[in-house]
Amino acid sequence: MLAVTIDKFSYQDQQELLGPLSFSLNTGDHLAILGESGSGKSTLLHLIYGLIDLDRGEILWKGKAVLGPKKQLVPGAPFMKLVAQEANVMPYTTVSENIQEHFSRLNPEQEAARTSELLTLLDLELFAEQKVKSLSGGQKQRVAIAKALALVPEVLLLDEPFAHIDEFRRSRLRRQLYNYLKSAGITCVTATHDANEALSFADQVLILENGKVSFFGPPEQLYKNISSAYQAGFFGEINALPNGQYLFPHQLRLSKQQADFSARVKASYFKGSHYLVQAQDGEQELFFNTSESIEPGTEVHLKIVR
Repeated sequence: MLAVTIDKFSYQDQQELLGPLSFSLNTGDHLAILGESGSGKSTLLHLIYGLIDLDRGEILWKGKAVLGPKKQLVPGAPFMKLVAQEANVMPYTTVSENIQEHFSRLNPEQEAARTSELLTLLDLELFAEQKVKSLSGGQKQRVAIAKALALVPEVLLLDEPFAHIDEFRRSRLRRQLYNYLKSAGITCVTATHDANEALSFADQVLILENGKVSFFGPPEQLYKNISSAYQAGFFGEINALPNGQYLFPHQLRLSKQQADFSARVKASYFKGSHYLVQAQDGEQELFFNTSESIEPGTEVHLKIVR
């Protein structure tokens, strides 16, 4: 189990950046950390990895303390791997050579098999003998992930791992990677701004707001119980009602009978499988889904559907 307790953390004499916060993650589970830029996501990953020292608090893995640089000659927990936003790769060697950098204990057959497995996992087969310096940012990021997995860490820390990867490839890679981590029993902590990634692949979600925990729990619980505008902001268009409720567009439906809202349509946006309609009821802005576009100015009646 990974157990994190941070009473306070700040860089030198600057304003407090993180804390107080605490959470635990079962071995083999995946935690997604959501937060806006500057909320402390990357710093939290660096603290978990042992790259920087805690002011007050402790980080435990399987009951043993993760040491910071003041207490450890080489910073970084040896049983963890961190993939930062800037890919830590060797630019003048090939993709395969990057993966094989720390394979000294493997025989040639094992080395070849493990390299092939990771090339396939990260869709890098076509670039195996290509120098990393010639790759795109997204491809370098995939090399960094493969390199981090080479010797099977107990904990993998990922900082916006798919930020530089094309959308058409991103979904496939996420499925392949997170399914592999789950089957291998590798505990994973991912910092992301993508709520869809968190909902689809995480066992637990932590939302950081001003260095503190705004939410911690299963993704289903977050989706069904959004409690603040900050949390709602990660999900795009959402209906914030005066009574403090937050409703997704699919929770409002057109009604010909009794309705909760009477609104006038402002615009319809084609989303492929449906239209997202923007409407106005007095000062209340509303979003709902329909199968067809609705002309601006049309009056509609909407009912809340749980």
